[in-house]
Amino acid sequence: MSDDVLLSVSDLTIRTAEGRPLVSELSFEIARGERLGLIGESGSGKSLTTLATLGLLPAGMTATGSVDLDGTQIVGASERTLVGVRGRSAAVVFQEPLTALDPLMRVGRQIAEPLRRRRQLKGAELRSAVTALLDQVRLPDPERIARAFPHEISGGQRQRVALAMALACDPALLIADEPTTALDVTVQAEMLDLIDGLVRDAGMAVLFVSHDLAVVSRVTDRVLVMKDGRAVETGAVADVVRAPREAYTKALVDSARQLESALDLGGAR
Repeated sequence: MSDDVLLSVSDLTIRTAEGRPLVSELSFEIARGERLGLIGESGSGKSLTTLATLGLLPAGMTATGSVDLDGTQIVGASERTLVGVRGRSAAVVFQEPLTALDPLMRVGRQIAEPLRRRRQLKGAELRSAVTALLDQVRLPDPERIARAFPHEISGGQRQRVALAMALACDPALLIADEPTTALDVTVQAEMLDLIDGLVRDAGMAVLFVSHDLAVVSRVTDRVLVMKDGRAVETGAVADVVRAPREAYTKALVDSARQLESALDLGGAR
């Protein structure tokens, strides 16, 4: 694998316990600093692909093929190996932060955990780092947010907290799995701008998962379209949007354009 390639997925196949393939012979690469969008409708296999990237497949599912993340082979790796990769080589932001955040633990303590374990921070230095991360994701009054429980802040704020946790250990790759789907349109736009700015400033690679091509086009350079567990088209975002080759991709492009048109009309009213 080239030194410039951060993530190399080759012939990845994911099967259920009964042997039914959900993802079949999927291959792609992400270079350091590159931003790839993984797009497809529900059931296309895109979220399973991201879970396989970090060795987080649900119990009963198996992966074959190769997933090389920053020099570590993920498929078949031990839990000890995977723990060493998660957070440092790659970190993930999921769709619903309430499922990622512990409802019984204050926000600041949850952000502090990876900082304590990975960077061995403690005391005033640890508290300062937590505040800095909350400030980095543009949360107002970060000291108050740090003292709050997840249910005491809004959905958009919870997603920013989840992003802060993902960024805590400066991962080489940020995996964003439908991170704005549960947010309203205004908050979604703010979150996309935030992610875009943070990854650009850090030179971080991104694997951005969505069913919405309009969303993906805002934060990625290249796109891979999935359908029924297989890759059907890939290329630069601008090229795919301008001249999709496959009928399925064209339908996604048309849907994105119709949605943008509807939102423009709504704004005009």
